[in-house]
Amino acid sequence: MKVLVTGSSASLAHALLPRLCADPAVTQVTGIDLRAPHFTHPKFRALQADFRDSRTGALLPGHNALVHMAYVVLRGHLRAETMHDINVGASLRLLQAAQAAGLKRIIHLSSAAVYGSGRDLDENAALSPLRGFLYGMHKAELERQIENSVPECLRLRPHVILGPHAQPVLRQILGLPLYLRLDDPQPELQCVHEDDVADAIVCGLRREVRGPCNLAAGGRWTLREVMRERHTRCLPLPPGLARAGLALAHGLSGWGGEPGWLEGLRHTLTLDCRRAERELGWHPLHSAAQALAATGGKTATAA
Repeated sequence: MKVLVTGSSASLAHALLPRLCADPAVTQVTGIDLRAPHFTHPKFRALQADFRDSRTGALLPGHNALVHMAYVVLRGHLRAETMHDINVGASLRLLQAAQAAGLKRIIHLSSAAVYGSGRDLDENAALSPLRGFLYGMHKAELERQIENSVPECLRLRPHVILGPHAQPVLRQILGLPLYLRLDDPQPELQCVHEDDVADAIVCGLRREVRGPCNLAAGGRWTLREVMRERHTRCLPLPPGLARAGLALAHGLSGWGGEPGWLEGLRHTLTLDCRRAERELGWHPLHSAAQALAATGGKTATAA
């Protein structure tokens, strides 16, 4: 099997590329990313380019599978229209091109952010991303279009992806000795280790599964519990003050992601992952506590 991977220099690629190249069924992996490759292997070749480049489409017929992981998580000073084109318009065109080229496996890395909030949600739950959270809104919009135009695509919906190569904004949140001051009961969250997401992608290449699949580790946690155990001194921050501070930092430097990121910390979001276990044969090897610990520092024991 020859696999084309977009976003091959992104965070998750640190876990995925070694996993793909170690698989005897995979004969070649081609990576597409604007950034220089961080991985070398005899099976791996890299093209340093924007996945919107025509060269990406030209490569599709020579592959059996596409794993699409190129997207903008943190807008920074990027124009909102450009972020939308990358995350929605260009992504849909690439997936449609893969379908037209006859690729046997098409995998899109979506996100649990498409749900917004809820408890024990399965894949039939409504897509209702939190307002103002552009990343989640884009993922939901793209999924709706994929369902209609690329129905054979496997859409993986991981919860917060943690591990040694977690997104910078997640490491920043966990590194600050602060948490949102919220009324009890505290919002419950889940996460998933980057290695387990990589395993889910490999499972998707091996099995003919289409449609959405939730991914999350066992165990639930609250940000207050985690931050109190990670930091000797930890301060509760009123949501209004946190929102104003993040908006100021984002406006001045693009730091920390958009203010919409905070909304995800104010709502419970937990997933039912039985479809991934049943259809993909996927079982996470890391607990929530292990995923949090792998992202650095001490962590609370996930319930």
